[in-house]
Amino acid sequence: MVEILNRKSIRKYKDIKVSEEIVEELLRAGMQAPSAGNEQPWEFIVLRDKAIMKKITEVHPYSKMLLNTDVAIVVCGDKSKELFKGFWVQDCSAAVENILLAVEGKGLGAVWLGVYPLKDRVDALKDLLNLPKSVIPLSIIPIGYPDEQREAVNRFDKTRIHYDRW
Repeated sequence: MVEILNRKSIRKYKDIKVSEEIVEELLRAGMQAPSAGNEQPWEFIVLRDKAIMKKITEVHPYSKMLLNTDVAIVVCGDKSKELFKGFWVQDCSAAVENILLAVEGKGLGAVWLGVYPLKDRVDALKDLLNLPKSVIPLSIIPIGYPDEQREAVNRFDKTRIHYDRW
């Protein structure tokens, strides 16, 4: 539970390579997420090419940290794998959160950059990453060794809890 309570968004990274072994562990965590009907509609693109990351910063206004990270993971949903229409968003979001928690557990930092449902971002990434027609980019996760100190925010709010009915 410590990873959940300590998770925070990190946008500055040290110039240290994240090993392939760690990246694979993060992807394993992502693929361990629950999914509707066990459809597992996710696909992952591991980015290390700085030229591609730079191009992403030109189409995603909040992605500048990609210029200073060693690796990023683009989480996509493949609509052709859908068993239950529309649930790919929930399934892939669960995969993103699993990756973010695994990042925290590894002492790394990351931030969730939203892509879907913004058409301009979706279309730009589909084109840039040569995604098949059925594959939709949901989010980008820049990952690295933190070069900033941030405290986790306590977001617990009892006023948001309702029992049995509103």
